[in-house]
Amino acid sequence: MLSTYEIILRLLLSAILGGLIGIDREKLEWAAGLRTHMLVCLGSTLAMIVSSFGFDDILGHDGVILDPSRIASLVISGIGFIGAGTILFRKRKAIYGLTTAAGLWTVAAIGLAVGGGMYAAAVATTFITLLVLIGVKKIETRFFSTDKKDLSIRIHFQHAALSVKDVSLLLEDHGVAIGEITLIQHDKELMEEMEIVLDKSTVQQKIMGAIDELRKLEGVQSVNFAAM
Repeated sequence: MLSTYEIILRLLLSAILGGLIGIDREKLEWAAGLRTHMLVCLGSTLAMIVSSFGFDDILGHDGVILDPSRIASLVISGIGFIGAGTILFRKRKAIYGLTTAAGLWTVAAIGLAVGGGMYAAAVATTFITLLVLIGVKKIETRFFSTDKKDLSIRIHFQHAALSVKDVSLLLEDHGVAIGEITLIQHDKELMEEMEIVLDKSTVQQKIMGAIDELRKLEGVQSVNFAAM
């Protein structure tokens, strides 16, 4: 059986290592941030300690066989439920949170390593994970980045002054690819609103040309362009 000092050391170390990874996620304002990563790592460590040393008092009895890997395997599979919760948020066909989910799974494995006394492996994995989250992201942004922001045009116009068909044809004439159009009717006002989500590959110079034409249309009050 581990000493009380050793148990506390492992629990504290796991909380620290999980927190180091959680800081990166917290800075990006993900739901699974600092506290979540610390608790996942801490809980995994405790599960591993219990799995490995929590049944010493019954060992030696007839028919009792200890399998320390059993609880650890359940932790790895069970963490998937938390990970899934971080990737269910979808916005215009985009899926976010995959990296956070993978990070939680890695943090759980780090906690198991600490609980098993594999300090070097746990510390090394923590710093390699930070390198991937911070260092590799910079490389990804520089060489492989695609703008994930949605480009949109929002038009405010007098009731029935514009049709979706007319706006679509105008944008197509300017080489602006449309992803989605939403028409919002205000019952209590004589105004309507149209939001047009554009294809992310559209050149902004073409968008500006189309906006200039939209502003000239009769009944149009305002045209706003934004990257969301």
